[in-house]
Amino acid sequence: MALAATRRTNVRLPPEVNRILYVRNLPYKITAEEIYDIFGKYGPIRQVRVGVNPETKGTAFVVYEDIFDAKNACDHLSGFNVCNRYLVVLYYQSTKLYQKVDAEKKQAQLDAAKRKYGVDGMAK
Repeated sequence: MALAATRRTNVRLPPEVNRILYVRNLPYKITAEEIYDIFGKYGPIRQVRVGVNPETKGTAFVVYEDIFDAKNACDHLSGFNVCNRYLVVLYYQSTKLYQKVDAEKKQAQLDAAKRKYGVDGMAK
């Protein structure tokens, strides 16, 4: 056991690898318990969040206790067939989420400025 722990500390992982997995293309009727059964085979899970809104249905976040368990699950479960649907398992990247929110906010500010100054944005 100690050998496995020392071997893990010497491994260098890519920067996008983290403990949080983002899972897409889930069946709409899947429960958190079923996700625990599928993903729990690869290590202890801290939390599972299943999307319930119309925009988030079919997605989930799975948070592992250990980053190596998350990497193992991502490697093995990406493309796994659940109820005739192939799972898409990705590492959660918060920077991409904030970039999208920032872009939408900047576009809204730009539209407000155009309305305020009566600019239609078309070059003449």
